[in-house]
Amino acid sequence: IMVLELLLCLSFGCAAALKPTCLSAQLTKPGDYILGGLFPFGMDILNVTARSEPALVVCERLYVDGLIWALGMKFAIDQINNSTSLLPGVKLGYDMYDTCFEPAVTLQPSLLFLTQNSTTGIGVLCNYSDYQPRVTAIIGPYTSSLCLLTAKLFSFFWIPQVSYGATSEKLSNTELYPTFYRAVPSDKSLVEAVVLLLTKLGWNWIAVIGSDDEYGRGAQEQFLNIAENHSICIAFEGIIPTDLADPNAKHYLEYTINLINSTQVNIIVLFSHSLSAQALLEHSIRMGLSKRVWIGTETWLLSDIATSIPNIQSIGIVLGFIMKTSPLPGFQDYVAHLFTSVEQEDFCQESRELNQHLSPDTLGTRCRQCDHVSLQAVLPSLSRAQVEPVHVAVYSVAHALHRALGCTQHECPRAPIRPWQLLQFLDTFPFEANGQQFRFDQSHGISSGYKLIFWSWENDTLQYLFVGDYGESLYINESQMELHTKDFKEPTAECFKQCKPGQVRQTKGFHHCCYDCTDCPENTWNAKDSSTCTPCLQHQWSPARSTRCYDRSERYLFWTEPLTIALLTLMSITMSLACLAAVLFLKNLETPLVQASGGKLSLFALLTLLLLCLSCCLYIGKPSSNICMIQPMVYVLCLSACFSTFFIKSLEITLVTEFPHCAPTFLHWLTQRRAWLLVALCLLPECLVCLAYLYLGPDYLVVDYKSLPTEVLLLCNTKSWFAFALMHGYNSCLGSACFLCTFMVQTSAKKYNFARGITFAFLIYFIAFIFFVAVFVTLKTILRSVAQIGTMLVISLGILVTYYIPKCYIIVLKPHLNTVDYFQNSIEEEPEDSS
Repeated sequence: IMVLELLLCLSFGCAAALKPTCLSAQLTKPGDYILGGLFPFGMDILNVTARSEPALVVCERLYVDGLIWALGMKFAIDQINNSTSLLPGVKLGYDMYDTCFEPAVTLQPSLLFLTQNSTTGIGVLCNYSDYQPRVTAIIGPYTSSLCLLTAKLFSFFWIPQVSYGATSEKLSNTELYPTFYRAVPSDKSLVEAVVLLLTKLGWNWIAVIGSDDEYGRGAQEQFLNIAENHSICIAFEGIIPTDLADPNAKHYLEYTINLINSTQVNIIVLFSHSLSAQALLEHSIRMGLSKRVWIGTETWLLSDIATSIPNIQSIGIVLGFIMKTSPLPGFQDYVAHLFTSVEQEDFCQESRELNQHLSPDTLGTRCRQCDHVSLQAVLPSLSRAQVEPVHVAVYSVAHALHRALGCTQHECPRAPIRPWQLLQFLDTFPFEANGQQFRFDQSHGISSGYKLIFWSWENDTLQYLFVGDYGESLYINESQMELHTKDFKEPTAECFKQCKPGQVRQTKGFHHCCYDCTDCPENTWNAKDSSTCTPCLQHQWSPARSTRCYDRSERYLFWTEPLTIALLTLMSITMSLACLAAVLFLKNLETPLVQASGGKLSLFALLTLLLLCLSCCLYIGKPSSNICMIQPMVYVLCLSACFSTFFIKSLEITLVTEFPHCAPTFLHWLTQRRAWLLVALCLLPECLVCLAYLYLGPDYLVVDYKSLPTEVLLLCNTKSWFAFALMHGYNSCLGSACFLCTFMVQTSAKKYNFARGITFAFLIYFIAFIFFVAVFVTLKTILRSVAQIGTMLVISLGILVTYYIPKCYIIVLKPHLNTVDYFQNSIEEEPEDSS
């Protein structure tokens, strides 16, 4: 029956297409309480950029969906007025105006709604509690950008505003927009649905494009925030213009298509209104863009503007989400009957007489093109238009008015109601519309869920297939989606792959999600697929491409390593030689050779050399702060004690050779017990320097984590280089004095030359000391300890070999030379002709 009625109406519509109708007159109606309506009847503004004064803005052509939404509001109000229980005895009126998707157009009716009842003036008051504007509530507008403009305006006057299409998340801020409500969910819910769809289908290499308005930018921003946490890679983010009259609009659209081609991305998420989406899709077809997957929203998926593009089926696969809505029973019959009625003169005359009771229309014709549209032109959009949100918005206000008036099931008192008095009932109570229960949530929105639709083409005819559902979770019926065709394969994410343990993602190019897998460097680790390598702790290390860190082992000079064993062997030989020399000197203590060598002072020097050799053990094994402090003091004190005995011998040689006349007077100060006093006096400055060393800062233990890759280096470090210079500088001064006193001394071939042994001993000392300083200052490894041990052993061996071993040779192998005549005054110089 309904189909027959529609066909009948079509025939009447075609016959009367040449004669204007009075459809525009149906966009206003008197009543006890007036609801304002803001709907996009027109689009394609002609003169908005050319305006030089606030003249009227003209829309070029009719936007059919906007007209259907307005008729949905009229249908809902007629239902309410005919109801015997919702507002019995009270009539709702309405006043609908065009927004033309343009702020300059929208502000005119918005200001008109704010005028005082039955006037055209807006009162400027300190308190608007008793202010009665022309309308009790506003339905609309449709887009988020327009709602952001009007919501603050209406919130100032505390007038309820219920939108049927604005989804921007910004409008969820009830502090900024306290009187704004919407009968649709916010973009956040839509974006969550799109992200779940991409994740479920395994599409993770995509492009996201938004129109250059509040809806496109807001949805794109929400999408980027959520997609990042679901391993979805964004090839690029594009913005397409909404002002298609802009000379640069074509350039931006072509640039976006070229970017899609260059990135070779197969999945495109498009958040845009129908006009911008139409321009992008037309350019993609004209520029020969290969088939892609386009994921959209109902702003363009259900629009005849997009579906009527020539060759639109060549763009590839199109799917996306639309709000869950239910059809309005009787609405299509209502529209068909209305189009029949507005063609009849009697009906039009009655409408004009009814509207005469309203105040004069200061804005002119509400819908310029409405009187020239036929039912045939409206029918394609009528079958798919989402009218329920408008219906729900009207019923939410009607139920709030029912409660504010204190209506019963049979009557409502006609009491004056201020708009702000409806707000508490909009916030608090659920309401019924179209046989369903609805309620505004804390952000003043209604979460109805979404349906997933798929564009299916059969013989160039588009069908919308419902292939999924999103509420608290996402359900997809993949068997109904034809994702594979002969010339289009299922898309993949080319730049996204799973890295192995111990590897990280290294971004390549300008795509922050397109990456190569690279090994984590040394001393970092990564146990799972990630974009960063985690550094190991200071006391840990790891090889390249490691999944964990290992504790560092300690590194110092171990007792068991080959280098240590070699040094200990050399130390044993040196100590053996020193002990052997000491035994021989002790057994032959009263012989001329030992007495001439210093007697007991020589034994003391050998004892200090033994202690010096034994101190090498302080440099082997795990060091500590105390050991680090003791090491240099033992070293310099042993050397000072040894050098002091040679200093006394050198002075004796100097007196005999350089000052022979003074020798009898002063020589007794260098022999016997007085010699021990001189040794003590020579040792005293070094002891004072050691005390200064302790005061200025002794050597301390350093735990070095950087020098070695897998080990922690334990070594002693010098705190005061000044103290270091003092300690070693004093020994160098003693050694220099000994060397200067002996290196020019000559002795007869018939006498033993004690001076040569001292000279060569200190020559070896200086060579070893220079080597020691160079290594000690530059090296920061265990070789520093090796250098210290080696230096001490070389100095000890040098003294033994050059001074003591020759004397031991005479004692053992040439005892006949160990006579008073050979050694007494052996340092006295003979006349040159004595030979």
